[in-house]
Amino acid sequence: MQTFRRLLFALPVVWLVVSLVFLLIHFVPGDPILQMLGEGATPADIGALRHQYGLDLPLWQQYLHYWNAVLHGNLGSSIRLHDTVAHLIVARYPYTLALTLAALLLALLLALPAGIAAAVWRGRWLDQLLAVVSLGGLSVPGLVLGPVLILVFSIQLGWLPVSGASSGQGGIGWQYLVLPALAMGASLAAILTRMVRTAMLEELGQEYIRTARAKGLTEFAVVCRHALPNALVPIITVVGLQFGALLAGAVVTETIFSWPGLGRLVVSAISNRDYALVQGCLLAIGLTYVLVNLFTDMVYVWVNPRMRA
Repeated sequence: MQTFRRLLFALPVVWLVVSLVFLLIHFVPGDPILQMLGEGATPADIGALRHQYGLDLPLWQQYLHYWNAVLHGNLGSSIRLHDTVAHLIVARYPYTLALTLAALLLALLLALPAGIAAAVWRGRWLDQLLAVVSLGGLSVPGLVLGPVLILVFSIQLGWLPVSGASSGQGGIGWQYLVLPALAMGASLAAILTRMVRTAMLEELGQEYIRTARAKGLTEFAVVCRHALPNALVPIITVVGLQFGALLAGAVVTETIFSWPGLGRLVVSAISNRDYALVQGCLLAIGLTYVLVNLFTDMVYVWVNPRMRA
């Protein structure tokens, strides 16, 4: 029942995302059809393309037609790439999803042990060292970190490829994921490290932790079995919110590393004034963000049974 209620609550958000993506082409300054065809286009060509996109209809009819097309999986066609937008998104989406999940996994693998260690050894040299490292991770954006990683690990050391994603067998090679995932996940790892430390310090000061220690439990059991599960709720909130930031950051990272994902496709569509493709990519990213937040809301119940009430 709770899952069904959460799905109902997500429907207005989905409606808002689709509506904003539809209005995008109307918020663009100037005539999008004229920008697509160029200044040398004839009135006949402009009228034909305007009719093809349905822009000669009243706004409310365009809105209903757009919803009907979205519900049927028809997002239009790309003028520049001569392919359907849905097919282009399906081809590029796995690359962006793989990169985002790799960056998120890398950030969690770095942040969880670092944050727990900083909380357990509060005020000691390790805590101070991790504070300096996390501050450095927050201070260096992916736009700067990406080229630095390429210079060091690709050009100087030759350990990892500079760009691309293909392993030569049609899949994504893990060696191509390392540098872009690190460029995207470094700042998130720094944020999560401070969050884990703060949440763990709050839980370690609770009465039930003193009771667990008084019963003779080991420090590992006290920290990992009792304090960590309760500290995960605010951490999961930050992870769910930051997933959208990772999707937005993929635009820059994919451009730097020539990663064939949605972010690079959006940049190419904007530069080519391919508005149907821009709308489709933004719709895919927005709906992904909604689904991730819905999934995050459901994970609360699994992590903390008290949320079920």
